Amino acid sequence: MFRIALLAGSRALSFEMPDNGIVIPPPPPPVERIVDVTAAVRDAIRFPLSGEPLADLARGKERATIVVEPPALPVPGAVRDPRLEALVAVSDELEAAGIPSGYQTILVVAGLAQRPGRRDLAGLVTPEFARRFHGLVVVHDLEAPDLGVLGETEDIPLAVNRALSETDLVVTMSAAESVLHGGPSLLLAAGTAAPLVAAQESPSLLETGGSRGWRLALAQERALEREVPLFGISLALALPTLGGLASGYPYDARVVGRIARSNLRRALALVPRPLRWRMMASAPAEMFATAAFAGPPSVAHAEALLAALETRTTTVEGDLDVICVPVPDTTLMLPRERPNPLAVATFGLGYAFRRWRDAPPLVQGGTIVLVHGFERHFAHPNQQPYRAFFSALHLGRDREILAEIARGVGSDARAIDLYRRGQSCHPLLPFADWQACQPAIERAGSIIAAGCHDATAARQLGLVPSRGISRALELATGHAGENARIGFLLGPPYATLRPAVAPKESPP
Repeated sequence: MFRIALLAGSRALSFEMPDNGIVIPPPPPPVERIVDVTAAVRDAIRFPLSGEPLADLARGKERATIVVEPPALPVPGAVRDPRLEALVAVSDELEAAGIPSGYQTILVVAGLAQRPGRRDLAGLVTPEFARRFHGLVVVHDLEAPDLGVLGETEDIPLAVNRALSETDLVVTMSAAESVLHGGPSLLLAAGTAAPLVAAQESPSLLETGGSRGWRLALAQERALEREVPLFGISLALALPTLGGLASGYPYDARVVGRIARSNLRRALALVPRPLRWRMMASAPAEMFATAAFAGPPSVAHAEALLAALETRTTTVEGDLDVICVPVPDTTLMLPRERPNPLAVATFGLGYAFRRWRDAPPLVQGGTIVLVHGFERHFAHPNQQPYRAFFSALHLGRDREILAEIARGVGSDARAIDLYRRGQSCHPLLPFADWQACQPAIERAGSIIAAGCHDATAARQLGLVPSRGISRALELATGHAGENARIGFLLGPPYATLRPAVAPKESPP
């Protein structure tokens, strides 16, 4: 039998892979990379995919707003992120086109996550650029009372930050991580909270077809471009590579086997959990760009996403009856924190599982195994809204009941005040996370929480608690049959899954 290691929680779990199991690592990072990000962005700006070059759009303009988002994705992040250099290049090109940095505004949109503070904002640009930039840096507030109204779509009001509606030119700068992250989604995140919750109704994070989030983002882009010229820059990033003791994981099967047999792995299990968490959070990682595109935000983003997926996609032969997803001991959002049970489920079901193309890799009615401890821990004060969500679950998981509770929570003055002061995430973030989990929940017949330490929390989320991964696999094969095909997803970073054939559908 082949022994493998899964990074789950703050530990590397080792076990014997079943005979009917297959390991699904992400493809190795491409050899070709952009060495000079500044030059690549400059070329993309001067030769956009469609529309006018940035210099032509900026001619005669006095003010410009650059929209960016915190680099929450991919996981893990890297200290030297290509987006830092790209932002500097965009600002310099605007200055060369006649808009000095003193008349530029950098609008930071964090969605429903905690609003970044001064220290977080310093990490969005290079130190040299921070010293010479004379413009404004604004952090968007979803609850600001002075948002500009653009109209509505699908009965959802569309609003936008005044820094976008009252400027002469808007430029988005992002990396193409999914249809919900980057590109026109930055404009959606510069509005109110309601569209961001509704946007999670997307079966796949990588397919525009059927994605409500993509439709809403396009509606926001079209509404805003009637008010002000728009231009977008999108980078295609390769998956990050880990350094140190985890160098080569999860791409190299030999490294996976070496970690599984390592005595150091056993020694690390004896280290106190807070120290293991800090060690994991500080693990070195490298990330680089493979392409840069410019044009209308949606066009540049779609092209960059396709380029990124070319280097991230793993083909799965046949369909899977069971898929095992290890979840690390961190959150998807910034700042990185120890996750609560819903944040764990969102990482595994709402992010890792939804990274598929063409068709879901799991058969309808199959089993998902999430590997994590699922401890009921809520980092104070940022994760306090999650406590309200778990209190709401005592009334059940009915969609209408949760929607009614979300309306009440969304108007909680104290929770809103904590969010606006940058001390907590938005009170609707847990409900958006739950919405993101729904495609996986509706696809799977059962979801097992392997290694679960809080059975009550798992059951509240509709998961089946199991003390260990071996027991979880026994439950999964008992449901799917002895010949069930089990896929073990290695990561993070996770592969983008693309079935070689369409998954079979279970009989009614």
